[in-house]
Amino acid sequence: MAKIDPFKSALTQLKKAADLMDLDPEVYARLQKPKKEIQVSIPVRMDDGSLKVYEGYRVQYDNTRGPNKGGIRFHHDTDINEVKALSFWMTFKCATVGIPMGGGKGGVTVNPKELSTTELEKLSRGFIRALSRDLGPAIDVPAPDVYTTPQIMAWMMDEYFMLNNGEYAPAIITGKPLEVGGSEGRGYSTAQGGVYVTLELAKKMKLKKGSTVVIQGFGNAGSYMAKILTNKGYKVIAVSDSKGGILNPKGLDPVKVDLHKKQTGSVLDFAGAKNITNKQILEVQCDILVPAALENVITKENAGRVKARAIVELANGPTTPEADEKLAQNGILLVPDILANAGGVTVSYFEGVQNTYNYYWTEKEVLAKLEPIMVDNFDLIWKNHEKYNCDLRTAAYILAAGRIASAMKLRGF
Repeated sequence: MAKIDPFKSALTQLKKAADLMDLDPEVYARLQKPKKEIQVSIPVRMDDGSLKVYEGYRVQYDNTRGPNKGGIRFHHDTDINEVKALSFWMTFKCATVGIPMGGGKGGVTVNPKELSTTELEKLSRGFIRALSRDLGPAIDVPAPDVYTTPQIMAWMMDEYFMLNNGEYAPAIITGKPLEVGGSEGRGYSTAQGGVYVTLELAKKMKLKKGSTVVIQGFGNAGSYMAKILTNKGYKVIAVSDSKGGILNPKGLDPVKVDLHKKQTGSVLDFAGAKNITNKQILEVQCDILVPAALENVITKENAGRVKARAIVELANGPTTPEADEKLAQNGILLVPDILANAGGVTVSYFEGVQNTYNYYWTEKEVLAKLEPIMVDNFDLIWKNHEKYNCDLRTAAYILAAGRIASAMKLRGF
C-alpha cells in the first residue's frame, strides 16, 4: 500500500473547515504553505570512529500568533512531509487552545535505539548547532516528541547556551528535566489534557464509571492516560506498544503493565491477558478508543471495523480524512488531536513563561491552569459542532482558523 502523505491529509482537514466557515481566501491561501522549511545534515562521529551523516528537518509553519512551537522526533521513518504536517497541526493546536504560539516541528531520520548514549548526545547537540540561527525563545521553541526525552532537551539547551556565549535562556526549549528549568506536570501533561477532554466528552455521551477504554500506544502519553483514567473509574481493557498489544475484557492494571514493560521491553505476554496485534487493538469493542502512537493508523481500510463509541486522538494525525468520513457515518464521535493532545504544548507554554520569569509553579498550580483551558475550548468546539452541524475535528479547525485569521488581519498581513 502506498504511503499516506500526512501533509495532504492536513490540508484536506483545513479545506473542510474553510469551506464551512467561509474563511477569507487570502488567509486560506497563506495557511496552505509553511513559512519556512529547513533541511540540514548532521555529522556524528560514532563510537567505533566512523562518521555517519544524518538528515534533520525543521519546519516553521506559521508564527502569526507567536513564536513557532513544536517537538523534535528521532525516528527512522521521519521525512520532510511528515514534519511539515506535524508543524501544520502544531499551528492549529496552539490556536485551538488559545495559547500565544505558532507552529513548528523538527525531526531527524534515525533509529535512536541503535545509538549509544554518547552518540545520541552528539546527534542532539549537532541538531541544535545546525539550526542555531533559526531557534530562540522569541523565534522557535522546540520540545520532546517521539523518541526524544527530557535528557535530550537538556543537552540541546546546553548546546544553545554554548553557542550564545553562555547566555542563560532556558525558554529556548521545553520539556526539560525539573532540575534545569522544566515545569511540574510536564511529563504527563499530554495525557492529563487528554483526560480533561475525555471527561467532558463522557458528560456529553452520558458515560458512566466503568466505561471501557482501549489505548493503542503505551508510551509516555498512553501509559499515563491509562493510569489516570483507571484512577477516575474507567476500565482499560487493552493497550499496545510497537511490538503488539494485550487484551483483558475484565480490565488491566496499567501500573503493573508498565512495570512488566520495563522489565521485558514490551507489554506482550502480560499475565492474564491475551496477546493481540496493533491492527486488532483498533477493532476491539469499547466505549473510548485512544490512538496514542503514530499517524495514519485509522484509515479507510479499517475505519469501518472500529467498534468504539468514541475516539480521543492522543497521537498526532492518527486518522486519515477518508477514515473521518467513515467514522462520522457510523456515528462515532472523535475528539481531534489538535485539542485532545494539546495539554503537552499548553504546559510547554507554561514552562516557557516560568523560565522567562524565573519563577516556578507547583504541580497543583500547573493543573489548575491547564484544566480550564482544555475544558473551555472543548465547550467552544462543541458549540461549533452544533452550530455548523459538523464533526468535532472540523469544529476545532473552525475555532483555530478563526483565531489565526483574526491575528493575521490585525497584524496587517
